[in-house]
Amino acid sequence: MGRRTFRAHSLRKRASAMVLKSVLREPLVHFLLLALLIFAAYGAIGTDAKDRPDSIVVTAPKIEQMAILFTKTWQRSPTAEELKGLIDDYVKEEILVRQALALGLDKDDTVVRRRLRQKMEFLNVADADALGATDAELEAYLAANPRAFDVDAKLAFQQIFLNPERRGETVARDATSNLQVLLTNPAVDYTSLGDATMLPSDLPLTDKTSIAQTFGMDFAEALDKAPVGQWTGPVLSSFGFHLVRVVERKPGRVPSLDEARDAVTREWINAKRRKLDDQRFAELFKGYVVRIESLTDAKTSP
Repeated sequence: MGRRTFRAHSLRKRASAMVLKSVLREPLVHFLLLALLIFAAYGAIGTDAKDRPDSIVVTAPKIEQMAILFTKTWQRSPTAEELKGLIDDYVKEEILVRQALALGLDKDDTVVRRRLRQKMEFLNVADADALGATDAELEAYLAANPRAFDVDAKLAFQQIFLNPERRGETVARDATSNLQVLLTNPAVDYTSLGDATMLPSDLPLTDKTSIAQTFGMDFAEALDKAPVGQWTGPVLSSFGFHLVRVVERKPGRVPSLDEARDAVTREWINAKRRKLDDQRFAELFKGYVVRIESLTDAKTSP
């Protein structure tokens, strides 16, 4: 019995040792031990730091945040020396910032003022992002702002290009002549007419905005008014003269909520954010008396 008890005890000790070795190999354990050691070292230097009005306390969560940011940047955990360097730099920054504030260096600094304003405005961002819109609220926002989510009109068309640089003064007359050929002989191969160009002769359904970006807004507007299934022209573009035939037209429309849910949700949150910002500023404004001097009150002319 004694031997069995001794053997069982030995096996338990061996198993415990193996588990301990396995745990100690974990990087997270290394980091926690490292953070505790550094934190303890700073604590030993000034154990009464919290009781002093000019104290700087580097908390464990702050140290962990530094280490996580380092790990994300360098794809590895910081060494003890590197972690100490991060803490030293944080303490140095805190001391210098406090001294700068004490000297009033933040006053009348445009960059500092803009940054502080941004940080105050960012306080509203998290609150707005946390808001959840119901389908009814999104439907109401879409109905109130239909133009912001319009699905652009789409057109499919064919075109024949006549190059004014090649044809000179005869380009308008040639366009009219080719149009007559197309109207009197619908079976003619339209691609055999006109001049060579890198522009496509046959475009599938394309939104009006994209057409305007390629051919110009005047061309897109003329195309939008052209009859379907009939050659017409000449139509001017940023390249020259064209004969065009609209094959299909899909008018613009307001999308359903399911089609535009992401865009509507994003704009709904932005609107809520602006509203929150205005409300909070209005509350802050109540605590101030604002006096705006006229130019005649100034000692010197601008």
